[in-house]
Amino acid sequence: MRPPARRGARLLSGAGLAAALLLPAVAPAGAADGKSQELPAMPSALDPDAEQTNCVPASKETAKKQDWSRQRLDLDRMHRHSTGEGVTVALIDTGVAPGAAGLDGRVTAQGSAADDCVGHGTFLAGLIAGTGGAGPRLAGVAPAAKILALRGTDRLGEASAGLVATALREATAAHADVIAVGVALPGRDKDVTRAVAEARDAGAVVVAAATPDPASSTAGGDKVPARTYWPAGEPGVLSVAGMLPSGARPDNSLATDGIDLAAPGAGVVSGGPRGTGHYLGSGASVAAAYAAGAAAAVRAVRPDDSADAVTRRLTATAYPADIPQLDPYAAVTAVLDGSGSGSGAAAGAARAVDPVTVRDTSGADRATGRATLFVLLGSAAVLAALWAGFALSRARARGWRPAQADAATSD
Repeated sequence: MRPPARRGARLLSGAGLAAALLLPAVAPAGAADGKSQELPAMPSALDPDAEQTNCVPASKETAKKQDWSRQRLDLDRMHRHSTGEGVTVALIDTGVAPGAAGLDGRVTAQGSAADDCVGHGTFLAGLIAGTGGAGPRLAGVAPAAKILALRGTDRLGEASAGLVATALREATAAHADVIAVGVALPGRDKDVTRAVAEARDAGAVVVAAATPDPASSTAGGDKVPARTYWPAGEPGVLSVAGMLPSGARPDNSLATDGIDLAAPGAGVVSGGPRGTGHYLGSGASVAAAYAAGAAAAVRAVRPDDSADAVTRRLTATAYPADIPQLDPYAAVTAVLDGSGSGSGAAAGAARAVDPVTVRDTSGADRATGRATLFVLLGSAAVLAALWAGFALSRARARGWRPAQADAATSD
């Protein structure tokens, strides 16, 4: 049974969030260095009522630092074990620009899927399989994987069940190893349900955003009641929600249940369909992209594992919290009880333990400093004890006479 969603902490808004979450490479996750630059936001959809709807322009800004999300996921270390080579990830979103920076030569996009006007799909593709280009350690989770771009929305980013169902079937026909669905539908659709079942029967790991991204799903500030979104709610689909550096869900996250994993979903850096600049993205779709990249990394090193085994591995190795937190490094490297190849892989592994306190690494630097101080003090105490023991033994040998007296007697 999936754990219920929990309400997150307060969320910074606008430029404040952007500045707080773009971090230097050596900073602990969740810390801000006070010198972070701002990047343009990547929308999940464009306004269809605008007088003139233009495609998202190329960003003129580039990130100078590695963002918190890649540090939290420990991607630099994970890439030593898997880069997703030989795995194809089908991405169902707004399309992917085949020539986008960091993705060139590894994107298959036919027809309208190659025209990413919104830019959101290309942004997510960078998180899944981007190399980071010239960016400072901004590669995706599986930078050697291939992307099959499919449209689950119209040109402006409006999702529909018909497009999602068609895209799922195209992904299945193309034998995609992992299917990432960046859109979330408010109602269940029979065609989508059948398409998901067909994809799973064909052996694909299906990962989906637990909710729509807030920017494209809220109106007038009205609170949206809790509900299940699709295809994340389908049996066997890995439902993923976004989290802040503290591990909590953002306050503007839509309420839902049945969440399997949480992954970074606020202030995340990636590229777009035009130019070499960077954007900041947020939402469950961003988190789902990270989880899909992790699934690709696992499939690359465990090609004989079934889709269910891969999904179970991702949840069993997740960091235990109110909502288990994705840990790609552990998913790729952990040896699970009863794991093996084929459909029985990870069958003996328990899922993430019962909910405990949410991890917050924002104070890691202070904790490290305290730990260092304790070590130094402990070492000093040990040396003092050793010296005291040595001095006592010498004094006992002299019959408790002062050392100078011994010297005079010997003369």
